[in-house]
Amino acid sequence: MEDRRAEPGASTPIGDNAEHSDSSHAPDETLGGYLEVHERPPAFTGSDGQPYTASIEVESVEDLTTPYVAYLVFPRWAGAGLGIVGHVETPVLWKGRSRDEVLGLAHALRLTEVKRLLDEAIQRKNGED
Repeated sequence: MEDRRAEPGASTPIGDNAEHSDSSHAPDETLGGYLEVHERPPAFTGSDGQPYTASIEVESVEDLTTPYVAYLVFPRWAGAGLGIVGHVETPVLWKGRSRDEVLGLAHALRLTEVKRLLDEAIQRKNGED
């Protein structure tokens, strides 16, 4: 399993394959752009065929060099969309010196990468069951 933790003091996405947006792409091709344009979280069909949405979670931790971490949580919705029936989540993806810093990194994540992270989280959960 790939280690996705950053070195102390790092404030970049963890993992070398994280993609970032640039101006040649539609404004809603990143997680933050999608949230801004559509005013709701993006929805995906996971590799298990179930419906999920993506949520950014930020927590403060007891690390003086990078006191904030962020990761993605994917609530799984009932087939009829009437409620959340479970979730999967990523490991910590970003560490930074401020809440805004890690949110900015999460917002820059392309939706194709969000989908890949969802499918990895589903595989991890299925491996634990």
